[in-house]
Amino acid sequence: MTTQCENCPLHRKDLFKTMSREELEYMQKFKVGELTVDPGTPLLMEGSNAAQMFTALSGMGIREKMLENGERQVLSFVFPGDFIGLQAGVLGEMGHSVEARTHMRLCVFDRSEFWSFLRAHPSRAFDITWLSAVEEHFLGESLATLGQRTAIQAVSWALVRVFLRGHALGLVTHNQLSFPFTQRDLADALGLSLVHTNKTLAKLKDHQLAAWQDGILQINNLDKLAELGITSTDMPQQRPLM
Repeated sequence: MTTQCENCPLHRKDLFKTMSREELEYMQKFKVGELTVDPGTPLLMEGSNAAQMFTALSGMGIREKMLENGERQVLSFVFPGDFIGLQAGVLGEMGHSVEARTHMRLCVFDRSEFWSFLRAHPSRAFDITWLSAVEEHFLGESLATLGQRTAIQAVSWALVRVFLRGHALGLVTHNQLSFPFTQRDLADALGLSLVHTNKTLAKLKDHQLAAWQDGILQINNLDKLAELGITSTDMPQQRPLM
């Protein structure tokens, strides 16, 4: 059954700003349906003129960009609550691809109605601008990681960031987070070789800071891991939900 916006399970999460009844009503009108996809399903393809945009209602995915030589750069990991396809909504086509890595449920929005929706509801236009600014900030931090952090600092930084995001969504139990990605995904996100990434994760495990195996990320000492990654343990800032 399609989830009504007023009953959205994400709306009850502390990570997301509370919407008024009026806001929930016009989001319900903007939403055209829901889509359930299997792991490995492409949601949006680089270069495509996508007709739809999505909010991840549940499940996780990955944003990635392919280079002409076949190499890949992972841009970010998709968590529940992420808005997907804004790039095509603004620029007309996708500059990267998005793929499901678990079973995902997605709220579907019609891109052709996007600008009309924002004109009618300027507060939502501000929310879109806010989300874009947050993504720009994250990409800036990622670029600093690629250029300035050592391998062990970069891996520590990445594990802290995803763990805190999962914690804010209520996905962490007994210091464990389901993280259904591969070491290759992490390596391609951080500009490291697979071998280097594997050895770095082994060091973190040996030092009893963190362990990641069989799709489960366990953080044993978040403060020390954050110190090693030159980052903080501040929870993610509360964000709007599209």
